[in-house]
Amino acid sequence: MTKDKLKGVIALCSLFSIIGFLFLIFSADLGLLRAESWLVKQGGVDTSTYQIVIAGFTNSFLAVGSILFGVGVATIVVAFTRLLLVTNK
Repeated sequence: MTKDKLKGVIALCSLFSIIGFLFLIFSADLGLLRAESWLVKQGGVDTSTYQIVIAGFTNSFLAVGSILFGVGVATIVVAFTRLLLVTNK
């Protein structure tokens, strides 16, 4: 890869990492917002079902955030290492 392409990959993966980190930090709030939206569409459910839905949406945001953050950081490390190798040649 060329230097410019590697810099582009680093920039894109940095964006993925930031989005993933924000999903991790705000997963509870995002899960609650998503569950409230679901509750409005349903018209009302019992409390235990609502709590399960909140936990499910929160876990979904945690999983997506973890994947985005992990893949982003790993790709940044690999791309940065390759960038250093290309620059030193």
